[in-house]
Amino acid sequence: MEIHIPSLVLCISFFIFFKIVSKLKTKTSNRKHLPLPPGPWKLPLIGNLHNLVGALPHHTLRRLSRKFGPMMSLQLGELSAVIISSADAAKEIMKTHDLNFASRPQVAAADIIGYGSTNITFSPYGGHWRQLRKICTLELLSAKRVQSFRPLRERVFVDLCRRFADHGSSAVNFSEEFMSATYTLISRAVLGEEAEQHEGLLPNVKEMPELTAGFDISEVFPSVGLFKVMSRLRKRIVAVHKDTDRILDDVIHQHRAAKSEEHKDLLDVLLQLQEDGLELPLTDENIKSVLVDMLVAGSETSSTVIEWAMAEMLKNPRILEKAQEEVRRVFDKEGTVDESHIHELKYLKSVVKETLRVHPPAPLILPRICGETCEINGYEIPAETKIIVNAWAVNRDPKYWEDSDCFKPERFLDNLVDFRGNHFQYIPFGAGRRMCPGIGFGLANVELPLAMFMYHFDWELDGGMKPQDLDMEEKFGASAKKLKDLFLIPAIKRTLPTK
Repeated sequence: MEIHIPSLVLCISFFIFFKIVSKLKTKTSNRKHLPLPPGPWKLPLIGNLHNLVGALPHHTLRRLSRKFGPMMSLQLGELSAVIISSADAAKEIMKTHDLNFASRPQVAAADIIGYGSTNITFSPYGGHWRQLRKICTLELLSAKRVQSFRPLRERVFVDLCRRFADHGSSAVNFSEEFMSATYTLISRAVLGEEAEQHEGLLPNVKEMPELTAGFDISEVFPSVGLFKVMSRLRKRIVAVHKDTDRILDDVIHQHRAAKSEEHKDLLDVLLQLQEDGLELPLTDENIKSVLVDMLVAGSETSSTVIEWAMAEMLKNPRILEKAQEEVRRVFDKEGTVDESHIHELKYLKSVVKETLRVHPPAPLILPRICGETCEINGYEIPAETKIIVNAWAVNRDPKYWEDSDCFKPERFLDNLVDFRGNHFQYIPFGAGRRMCPGIGFGLANVELPLAMFMYHFDWELDGGMKPQDLDMEEKFGASAKKLKDLFLIPAIKRTLPTK
């Protein structure tokens, strides 16, 4: 039988091609058999946006997750999202598959405020982000650097206590006063001691978290250019950014003109790094993006945690009395609060930990983006899916926390669970590569003033309000502050330090 070689080669080639295509089809078929995480039914065009109308998002998402599971799919207009509401699922995202979820989705507000998302918070994962992270951990927010700001911390918070004492028996807006003091501290640490030059930034710093958390229809329908043109929120974001940029340009110019060999504030450190040269150039835009990060995150986080800690203690007088007794027992001998002995305040530290559990600084951790399609817990997570970890729900998971919605500092007295990213049932600062790099700085700005407030003052609610009547409702925003400012009456019980 005559065999035609070209025909044989053609047949073999066809056979090999057929087998390859079959395998590819099988893989594709197998992948298609993996379901997406379950979720509520979707409406045409808007998807699940209607599910988020009304209540605060982290509350709504926890309620939905109880029905659909700890990994839940939502369609937000044109965007696909998966909501994470359990410790086990959070561990998969933030540890097991951390690298695949290390980047951020593009957010218009962050692009504008963060100078094209070149800051540590929103920068895409890569060389630039790694360099910024290294600068933050080794130069800006190291333990040594945090300790160097101790005199500034003590001075700012003693001044705040004096303002409280000057009110006598009248009520103070504790929320407003502490936010202002925290901003003074952060701005001086970041930009220098000439605080009067920075006061114009405060309104912008206070507004930015609300702007970035605000709903903008152009974000969920990015293909419709008209929505971007019509967005009033976007116009406000641009206006705030321009004003902030103008002030920061002036501050940077002044720092360069008054160059000193002593680099005391964080801007000095950044300018020196820029001058020395780095692997990737550090531009003025990059520096300003880091400054905005520090000012907003530093002020907002500390003030929110302190506000909720005080509110919870006033709501629970037994806890307040116990915290005061401990602080006064530790510091009565010296007659003043000494930061070097804060580590002895086991109960007060438990109050802070419980506050972070019940009221995490960011209830919905800043979203991540899925780099490549992957499988988690039997579900397919397609590439480009937005991942939102509901830290507020995770921190209240009854699987790990008894009476999970109750404020009980005692649960941390003999509990080794910590917020450093190793225990995924407790993630007030996130975990993994994208974990907040400023934990040490933030804690120092919470524990010291809280100890001072407990030592020097007794506290009452304004207008004879009973503890059970204190409003604990949250405000919509990235940090979920108290909806209503906290008005308190401070009664001085221990002499304040002299100047």
